Amino acid sequence: MEIEKILVQDIIPIIVIMALGYVFGKLRYFDDDQRQGLNKVVLNVALPAALFVSIVKATREMLAQDVVLTLISLIGVVGMFMLSYFLCRIIFKHNIQEAAICALIAGSPTIGFLGFAVLDPIYGNSVDTNLVIAIVSIVVNAVTIPIGMYLINLGQAKAHEKVALAAANAATGKPADEPSEADVKNAKTTNLATTPAEEKKNPKSEVMAATADKNGHGKKHLIKNKNLAAFVNAMKQPVCWAPVLAIVIVLLGIRIPTEVDPTFDLIAKANSGVAVLAAGLSLSTVKFSLGAETIWNTFYRLVLTPAVFLGVGLICGMAGDVDKLGMLVMAVALPPAFSGVIMSSRYNIYVKEGMSTTAVSTVVFAATCILWAWVVPVVAKLF
Repeated sequence: MEIEKILVQDIIPIIVIMALGYVFGKLRYFDDDQRQGLNKVVLNVALPAALFVSIVKATREMLAQDVVLTLISLIGVVGMFMLSYFLCRIIFKHNIQEAAICALIAGSPTIGFLGFAVLDPIYGNSVDTNLVIAIVSIVVNAVTIPIGMYLINLGQAKAHEKVALAAANAATGKPADEPSEADVKNAKTTNLATTPAEEKKNPKSEVMAATADKNGHGKKHLIKNKNLAAFVNAMKQPVCWAPVLAIVIVLLGIRIPTEVDPTFDLIAKANSGVAVLAAGLSLSTVKFSLGAETIWNTFYRLVLTPAVFLGVGLICGMAGDVDKLGMLVMAVALPPAFSGVIMSSRYNIYVKEGMSTTAVSTVVFAATCILWAWVVPVVAKLF
């Protein structure tokens, strides 16, 4: 009954809204500017608000309540995120930016959107359920999203550098390797910290960082170090600094008054629906792919990742608390995080593979959800 409730109330609505967005896109109800506008609203306003709200409701005591769970979640989520990134680069030969989006999709669960919706009906609305969702949500939103944005910025900076160097060598007549098509494409991708108009005015490989002089007037200076520049650009994005600010507030023990919840909740609630609709619109702009990469990403997200967490949880002695172990496995077995989908569409990176993975994973989750709810207690009994 619980599984049927999840399918009817959570999975089917996602599929329907995504399909609706796909139809709208095919019928051209939204043009490219409007589609990008929806993505920008989600990425810069609704998603940061949703991440902030979900994290500040946690407490320091909650993080310290179960050190084993916290460590497994932190190391496991970040580890699987980075493994997805490196495998995407090694196996499928994608560049840094594309692999970063792949990791945000295949390596990250949509815990903020489906966490309570899936775990509550199966395990009940308990302290343990809230604890697992809060910890995994904090890691996904406050750690992997900033890492992903950093990698995207780093990849773009390197692509700019290659293209600029090739152009400079061509102008001076020096021999140089031709930049790849991927490098040229990524160099043309809008800088994540600027608008398209600003990018055209300043097509440099270095990243501009905004500061203020002693009189308070804005000015810019070049950051030569690509790693530092990528980090600065990433942290300037609301989707990065909002969850980081939230985790700082939690660690400092500052409690946000509940009276302000409705203010954040109102805009945060727009995130899920608009994000899924925007994903459908983006899917309509590319040819759907059910190739080896989509199948691998789906397997990685729905099968391999939860299997790894199940094994690590058993090794770390969580077999004695089957429900909590089941919650952890189910939390990381959710479909891809929609934050990765929105970034993919917003910056036109890894769109075909990312959208196809999201669509397939959401449908297949209807089966893997049942699988993991059955497998965890059976395997735990063996230990």
